[in-house]
Order: sequence, then structure tokens, then C-alpha cells
Amino acid sequence: MSDRRPRAAWRRRPEPPPAASSARPPSVQPSVVQSTLYRDGRRVSSPLTLADTFRQLREHPDGMAWIGLQRPTEEELHSLAAEFDLHELAVEDALEAHQRPKLERYGDTLFVVLRAARYLDAQEEVDFGELHVFVGPDFLITVRHGAAPDLTAVRRRMEQNPDLLALGPEAVLYAILDAVVDGYAPVVAGVQNDIDEIETEVFGGDPAVSRRIYELSREMVEFQRATRPLVGMLHALMAGFAKYGTDEELQRYLRDVADHVTHTSERVDGFRQALADILTVNATLVTQQQNAEMRALAEAGFEQNEEIKKISAWAAILFAPTLVGTIYGMNFDNMPELHWAGGYPFAVVLMAVVCVSLYVVFKKKDWL
Repeated sequence: MSDRRPRAAWRRRPEPPPAASSARPPSVQPSVVQSTLYRDGRRVSSPLTLADTFRQLREHPDGMAWIGLQRPTEEELHSLAAEFDLHELAVEDALEAHQRPKLERYGDTLFVVLRAARYLDAQEEVDFGELHVFVGPDFLITVRHGAAPDLTAVRRRMEQNPDLLALGPEAVLYAILDAVVDGYAPVVAGVQNDIDEIETEVFGGDPAVSRRIYELSREMVEFQRATRPLVGMLHALMAGFAKYGTDEELQRYLRDVADHVTHTSERVDGFRQALADILTVNATLVTQQQNAEMRALAEAGFEQNEEIKKISAWAAILFAPTLVGTIYGMNFDNMPELHWAGGYPFAVVLMAVVCVSLYVVFKKKDWL
């Protein structure tokens, strides 16, 4: 990829007439973060518009254009596609975003999709961004969707190292890869801290921890989708070192990036497994707590039933003499027992016998 083809062999749409180029407003376009022209690793100019960038790049055939865009319009991307002969499939991906990390080669142009990540301390969550990179013999175009990554530091770092920047667009690509992968380190540290807190909350009985585990697990799925394909992409780039005559310094640079992303990918896999284990433990603890609560409710219900049985038994025992006394307290004229000398003792004995009989029955049934 480092072989610089002559610009005469580079397919370009013929330069539009001045009237067409003057139709574009001279102000800085909102989606163009920065457009810079470099020559021998040093900044030549910073055009304000894409049209100026195209014109100045034609005027400096040995230069390199680094164009940074953020959520560009369809018109802007089509303008870039016409100027640099970008493949329509790559342009469509850059417009729609929401792509998985990948590396595609379309002739002399390399199209790379990266998923950057950053850890938000206040919200304790991971925010993902998407970066599309077009790399050609004399240009590099970055299209950002999201806040991450911030390529300002990458540009500043490359400009402070003209010898590295002079190696061409592939050197900038490797610097971007390094910045994206280095951005994973704070995310890994933040997630590790979250997992430590979750473990404490799980054994502390926090009822809201299940939701936090689920949300962090979803973020780790996204993180895994961002890092795992990157391992294969970097190995594919390393496999093309000999074919494209990549500079030895860039080869060492890329190998270091590959080591870092492999380590990060392994950590993310470990996080997913740890969260799955924590979720299982939490489910077990929740089940145990629910069982304990149900057992306590059952015991309370059993005790309540015992009390109700005792109350019911004594109510039945006391109801028996009340019933007998009520019958004999009617004082009707046609009640023979009213004029019977043994009526009173008989009624008392009858009440006593009924009460004792009921007491014996309830006692045998363990109601008393």
C-alpha cells in the first residue's frame, strides 16, 4: 500500500470549470472538521472547502490531503467519491454508518471501518463511536459518526513527527488505529471498576444490581463487536507488508497495535464471562432470598392458622352452653322442663357434658 502511484495513473474526474467550483460557498463547511494538505511530512495549507482542497492537491502532485469529516452530507461524500474515485459501496457504508469493523480494498483505495469507545465516568457507561477511513495513494479521508474518536491529537502527533508523516497515508492510518486501540484502555479500566462495584452490590443485596449487570453486559457485547474483528483486520494488514512494501517502522508500529488490540479483546471476553458468572450468582442469591421470604410467609401463615384453630375451638365450646341456656331461657308455657324440679341441674350437667366433649374432641385434633 506504500507504493505511490503517479498521479497521471490515478483516475480522476476532469477538473470542473471555474464557474462550477465558485458555486460552493467560501465559508468552512460544518461537517468538514479539518482539511489539510501535506508535502514531505509538513503542512502546506489548510483549505477551507473541499473544492479548494481538490484544486490545491492537483497543484501539488507529490502532496497528500488529509480530510476530516463528521457526519457529512450525501453531497459532500459524492463530491469526494467523484474526485478520488471512491467505490460506491464504501460511500454507501460511510453514509449509513452502523457498520461492523472491517477492512475492504477497492483497487488502490483501502476502506476501513473502526468502532471507537470512550468511558463516561458520570454515567458509568461506555459510549461508542464509528470511524470510516478511506486511504489512497495521496489522500486520507476520515468520516466520524459520534464523539469518539477525537483525531485532533492524532493530527498534532503526526505533524510533530514529519519523518513519520512523510511515509504517506498508510502512516496516518496506523496512527489512527493506534489512537482507537489506545482509547480502549480507559474503557477497560472503567469496566473493571464497574464489575468490582457490581460484585459488592450483589453480595450486599442491592435489588437494582440486576439491571446494572444487564446493561453492562449489553455494552460488553458492543465492545466485543468493536474489538474482535479488529484483530483479524490488523493481521490482514500485516499479511500485506511484503506485497505492498510497507516501511519497516510502520510494520513495527502495526505489530504493537495488534498486540494491544489482542490483549484488549481477551480482556473483553473475560469481562463477558465474569458478568455471566455474576448474573448467575445474583440469580441464585435472589432465588435464595425469595425462598427465605416464602418460607417466612408460610411459617407466619401456619402460626396464624394455629391461632385461628384455637379461637374456633374455644368459640365452639363456649357456644354449646350458650345454646342450651338460650333454649331454656325462652319461658314458654308449654315447656315441661320449666316445672320440673331437676330441670336446672339437668341443664347445667348437659352444658358441662357438651363442653367437656367438645374440649376432648378438639384436644385430640391438636386444636387446643
